[in-house]
Amino acid sequence: MDIRAILMGLAFAVMWSSAFTSARIIVADAPPLLALAFRFALSGAFAVLIARWMGQSWNLTSSQWRATILFGVCQNALYLGLNFVAMQSIEASLAAIIASTMPLLVGLAGWVFAGQKLSPLGVVGLIAGFIGVVIIMGARLGGGADLFGIGLCILGVISLTVATMALKNASSGGNFMMVVGLQMLVGSAVLWPAGLLLDTFEITMSVKLVLAFLYTTLVPGLAATLVWFWLVNRIGAVKAATFHFLNPFLGVAIAALILSEGLGVMDVVGVLIITGGILAVQLSRQSVRPETNATGK
Repeated sequence: MDIRAILMGLAFAVMWSSAFTSARIIVADAPPLLALAFRFALSGAFAVLIARWMGQSWNLTSSQWRATILFGVCQNALYLGLNFVAMQSIEASLAAIIASTMPLLVGLAGWVFAGQKLSPLGVVGLIAGFIGVVIIMGARLGGGADLFGIGLCILGVISLTVATMALKNASSGGNFMMVVGLQMLVGSAVLWPAGLLLDTFEITMSVKLVLAFLYTTLVPGLAATLVWFWLVNRIGAVKAATFHFLNPFLGVAIAALILSEGLGVMDVVGVLIITGGILAVQLSRQSVRPETNATGK
C-alpha cells in the first residue's frame, strides 16, 4: 500500500464518517426521507452523467442489474433512510458507532453463511467488537438514548451488510460509475413514495441546512464513492476495507467537533475496543484471502 493509497483511504474514512454529522443537521430542519430522496436524485444524476462522460454504458449484465437494485434498496433506501429517521431522536455519534460495526457483521456473515475462513485473530476481533458495542449501548441507554432510534440504526446496519456483500456482483463486469449512479437512482425511487407517505413536510430554511445538504450530496454521496472505487481498483477490496477501522473514532470525533455532542468515558472505551476489533477482523481477512482488485483479477 503506497502513500497515495493511504492518503486516499484516510480521505474516504473522513468523508464516510462525516456523513452522520451532516445528516443530523439536515434532519433537524427538513423531512428525512424526502431530503434523502432528493439527495439521491441529484447524486445519481451526477454519477450517471460522469459515467457517460467516461464512456460507460447502462447496458449492465443481468447480475449487475440484480446487485444494483439490491444495493440501491438495501444501502440507500433502507440503511440511509432508517438512519436519517433515527437521527431525529438520537445523536450522530451513536448512529456512526452502530453503522461502523458493518465490517464486523460482514466478517461474521461471511464466516457463518458463506464458509469464509476466519483466523483466531479474526474471531477475537469479532468478539471484541461486539463487546465494545455492548459497552456503548449500555452507557447510552443508561443516559436516556431513544431505543426506537437505536433499533432503526441496527436494522439499517443489517441492510448495509447485505448491500456490501452484494457489491461484488455489482462491480464485476465494469461500468462502475454507472452502477453507482443507478443504485442511487434506485434508492431515490424507493424513498420518494415512502417520504410522501410518512414525512411531515416542514422545512426550516437556513444557510446551515443548504450547506449540509450540498455537502452530503457531493462529498459523502459522490466523492467518497469515487474514492472508494479508485481505492479498490488500486489495492483490492480487502485491503481497502481496512480503513473502516477508523470510522468509529472519526464518526464520534466529527460529531463532537461540529455538533458539540457529549462523549463519556465508556463511549471512548467502547470506540477503542470496536476500532481494535474491526482492525483485527480486516487483518485476519487479508491473511486468509487472496487479494483481488475491483475487476476480479
